[in-house]
Amino acid sequence: MILPLLEKRRSIRRFQPKAVAKETLDQLVEAALRAPSSRNTRPWEFIVVRERPMLEKLAAAKEHGSAFLRDAAAAIVVCADPGKSDVWVEDASIAATLIQLAAESLGLGSCWVQIRERPHAAGTPARDYVAGLLGLPAALQVEAIVALGYPAEEKAPHARESLPWGQAHAERWGTPWTRG
Repeated sequence: MILPLLEKRRSIRRFQPKAVAKETLDQLVEAALRAPSSRNTRPWEFIVVRERPMLEKLAAAKEHGSAFLRDAAAAIVVCADPGKSDVWVEDASIAATLIQLAAESLGLGSCWVQIRERPHAAGTPARDYVAGLLGLPAALQVEAIVALGYPAEEKAPHARESLPWGQAHAERWGTPWTRG
């Protein structure tokens, strides 16, 4: 059942002006909290943002690639504490991916906004900007923001034939994986 969901999921950057129900957001948070993590450390923290003024401020988190947050119905800021796990980036990324897959399964569109290692205006870190807006403790790092809402655009799935099959190898590098 996951393959049709993966096939359908696309990055959505245009959203309908329609609120996402609290119960739906509860499901997305539950999906994130169920994410696997290294040694079950669960280093992540999630901030659900629904207020329009804050979404507009988050839309300015980066010089490029975050403006569409302005029109999202909600966003989930995915953070983690590096003191809890040396692989917090991976753990937070897995959680963000599960949020996106759960959103797709619930009829929502989503799009990842990379924050870690990205600049805000004048080269200041986007993490610092987001942390300041949300009052994050100094120990927390921001991995990404997942924009959420009902899609106002439709994107066709990537055709199976268009997938980069040459990047899959059998047994060792250079031996092409052959589809059967």
